[in-house]
Amino acid sequence: MATSEKERKAKMNALITDLRSGEEKKILTALKGLQVNGDDEAILPILEVWNDGVSEKAEAEIITFLSDIKSTTSVDPIMDVLLDNNFKDIHHALLTTIWNSKVDYSEYLVDFVTLATQYDFMIALECLTIIENLDGPFQEHHFLDAEIILREFAEKVQHKKEDFDERKVKLVSEIGNTLKGMENENVDF
Repeated sequence: MATSEKERKAKMNALITDLRSGEEKKILTALKGLQVNGDDEAILPILEVWNDGVSEKAEAEIITFLSDIKSTTSVDPIMDVLLDNNFKDIHHALLTTIWNSKVDYSEYLVDFVTLATQYDFMIALECLTIIENLDGPFQEHHFLDAEIILREFAEKVQHKKEDFDERKVKLVSEIGNTLKGMENENVDF
């Protein structure tokens, strides 16, 4: 590792320490510093701090930070957090950073369908917005896996295994229709 890379890593680690300090001024300064000196390893600490609770100003800065990410390798840690129920309090806001992002999340089509079926109406709405804006390309298995998840959800609704919000049920149905349209456009697999 080159000296400059060692220095950047050391700077990033110091910024992460400040990020975790609980002091708003340090958190805001750390976020600005991580935009320059951070890498994908900074994403999880940022999301953990956000999940633990920050001021509205710090939350707005975190949302801006995440929305501005251009690194395609940042997708994995963000999706890991979205699929982790321990972070459910920030799922809705985190999903908004995805549809505002310039990074392609097409590979995670099935995960967005899963999230839409597992959580509430607002999460499902965000997932529909993301799905509608995915560019692809998609693999055939993406549509097949999503179809299975949607069918399982429909069976739960039909057998009233849970009490479902009717708005969410309609939204999940709309996700199914959207996927059918996307699959028809994507006939080259």
